Amino acid sequence: MVKELKPLPHYLTDFLDWLEIEEGLSSKSQENYARFLKKFFDWLKITHLENLKPSELIPDHIWQYRLFLSRQYLQKTKKPLKRSTQSYYLIALRQLLTYFTEKDIPSLPPEKIKLPKEKTKRVVNFLTLDQVEKLLNAPDTSSLLGLRDRAILEIFFSTGLRVAELVNLNREQIKIKPPTKDLEISVIGKGGWPRTVYFSERAVNWLRKYLEKRNDKEKALFINYRGKIPSTRLNIRSMERIVKKYVILAGLPLATSCHTIRHSFATDLLRKGVDLRVIQEFLGHRSIVTTQIYTHVTRPHLREIHRKFHGIKSE
Repeated sequence: MVKELKPLPHYLTDFLDWLEIEEGLSSKSQENYARFLKKFFDWLKITHLENLKPSELIPDHIWQYRLFLSRQYLQKTKKPLKRSTQSYYLIALRQLLTYFTEKDIPSLPPEKIKLPKEKTKRVVNFLTLDQVEKLLNAPDTSSLLGLRDRAILEIFFSTGLRVAELVNLNREQIKIKPPTKDLEISVIGKGGWPRTVYFSERAVNWLRKYLEKRNDKEKALFINYRGKIPSTRLNIRSMERIVKKYVILAGLPLATSCHTIRHSFATDLLRKGVDLRVIQEFLGHRSIVTTQIYTHVTRPHLREIHRKFHGIKSE
């Protein structure tokens, strides 16, 4: 017996359950997918297609939805949606079609949804090693606060952690016992995917100094020191403010952020010849396509290597 198909919006709950069970996505990621799909469901209502079933979806519907997105304007700025934002809405819809395919629900194949081409390539901001050194040396390590901040900066550059991942670290994850020089721990990254991250000997050294000075019982690795009693885990915004403080002190470009340090970590590895697939593992990227944003950064460097080492010298 063939199961009767429901209108497209009625599949949302089942789709989100599939994202959790089959794709392993976090509740936050599921919320984002629901939010992006709401735009599509709203468009169905506007065009009187709210009862459209998966099997009735045709390429022209997709085309009309893309036109709708391209003509959307942000309420605050009155500017059109960025192409990257339009892509998020379309990726969510494409994933819904992937769900239909996996569940043998007749519908358009996911590849029928094309993403808008970006007019400009994404720019990756990163620091040179000299700039990184200036940033790492910026905190005054004579105080506990300075030790904490130095440890934060060292770990950012040593591990390539996302700011949310660093914020969520707990003291119990850090096992530094002599003669330990470096360290590796497991973290749960974006989308709920676990990976191993590696702390350099230098990062471990500053982390040890910071932990030796702590006399509180808070479980968070990095906490606030505002007020007389240290408490509460640093949040993402606090971590961003800390980095910005030392960016200014070190005289670095004001656009430098927590993510810039992550970019610097990846760029340094790539320039030293580390395979892109390995860097993908370090960064916790699910797709190698995401990691490929770094390749254009190193092209001038690779050209210099080619000039220096390859070919027969001219007379």
